[in-house]
Amino acid sequence: MKLPLPDFIKRYWQLLSRPVALALWLILSFGFIAGIVFWGGFNTLMEASNTEAFCTGCHEMEDNPFEEMKTTIHYSNRSGVRASCPDCHVPHEWTHKIVRKVQASKEVWGKITGVIDTRDKFLDHRKFMAEREWARMKANDSRECRNCHNFEYMDFSVQSSRAAHKHRTALASGEMTCIDCHKGIAHHLPDMSGVPNW
Repeated sequence: MKLPLPDFIKRYWQLLSRPVALALWLILSFGFIAGIVFWGGFNTLMEASNTEAFCTGCHEMEDNPFEEMKTTIHYSNRSGVRASCPDCHVPHEWTHKIVRKVQASKEVWGKITGVIDTRDKFLDHRKFMAEREWARMKANDSRECRNCHNFEYMDFSVQSSRAAHKHRTALASGEMTCIDCHKGIAHHLPDMSGVPNW
């Protein structure tokens, strides 16, 4: 036995079955599906461009900063934990990641115009690139460093006395950030002559 549908459901169904309503439903459905496809594609591209393979896909990065990083503790260490390019150069939080990706898009222009396409050009441009990255990290309180390193979880008792002193001083001051002391931790330093406080 079939139960009769309440009147409000019948009226609602009649409203939805009109040609204008059907067209509206088709448009909304198409928009919803297109939104899912766009969002999935966008996130897939974001993640694909957030890999070490992508970062070292051009010879400028593979032959210069990546080779330098291979000689540092961020590449090989006793614990086997290794940082990759995006770990240090791309924030994890989505909003900050999008901002960084937009900023990094100008690096594509540098690739196209050959700003650092030879070792000599890279070395000539190194100080400018390093200072720009240091300023970015100083401005964001070394956000990327703090994805892995955090004062709250540091055991100062197992650090060298010098490191423990510096970390306590930085923590107490509230004005210092990781990059103030750890320039050159993953890449060779540029010529620092003429740089104040160096």
